[in-house]
Amino acid sequence: MISEHLFFTFLYIWIALAIITFPVLLRITVPYGRHATNTWGATADNRLGWFLMEAPVVIVFSWFFFTGAAPKTIPVFIFYGLFMLHYANRIFVFPFRMKTSGKRIPWSIIMLAVFFNFLNGFFNGYWFGTLSPVYHISWLYDPRFICGLILFLIGMYINISSDNKLFNLRKGGKTGYYIPQGGLFKYISSPNLFGEIIEWIGWAMMGWCLPGFSFAIWTMANLIPRALDHHRWYHRRFTNYPKDRKAVIPKLL
Repeated sequence: MISEHLFFTFLYIWIALAIITFPVLLRITVPYGRHATNTWGATADNRLGWFLMEAPVVIVFSWFFFTGAAPKTIPVFIFYGLFMLHYANRIFVFPFRMKTSGKRIPWSIIMLAVFFNFLNGFFNGYWFGTLSPVYHISWLYDPRFICGLILFLIGMYINISSDNKLFNLRKGGKTGYYIPQGGLFKYISSPNLFGEIIEWIGWAMMGWCLPGFSFAIWTMANLIPRALDHHRWYHRRFTNYPKDRKAVIPKLL
């Protein structure tokens, strides 16, 4: 068991690393998916890579959550359940719906993702498992919980429904890339990433704790640059790409 002081010292360093990483990712296009190259070393099968990247956070979060002595009240189990609901989709549904025949992902990217997910799982699992105050049942009526839950569910809906639109572009055995239409694609190039950002901001609000907000900060640091890369890629690939679409935040960015 580590002290609360040491835990927060590491957590502040972790948040600072997210802030440092953000401008770096604005200058570097991470080479997987549509941006895949062979310049980052050895590669793995895309589906295997997704599983290996995402699975650690479930294991680590669950371990520290259930082995800690902090009270596990109904609000805390809701935090845990929503976290696992998201990752059940990311691990067991999303990778097997991707049209990834022949696509690869660099092992270096997989290892970086494992590192991130291990620490993210630790900080949130250890907090809710060991260090958190008691979330009494009355927390379910707190405006922070209610607003956060609404944001989380809206974000998850946007994320999954936008992924569905992307998957449907290749229905019937189609290959290649197409301009997505409908839903928030009318306004932004990556509503799936926008939805995920909203999800974790909502989850952080629900628990109203620094570890939760550290996850939201890291999500923005990772996904905003990714969305900007997608946006530039669409404009390079399609001469008729809608000029008024933003990258990730409607009307703003």
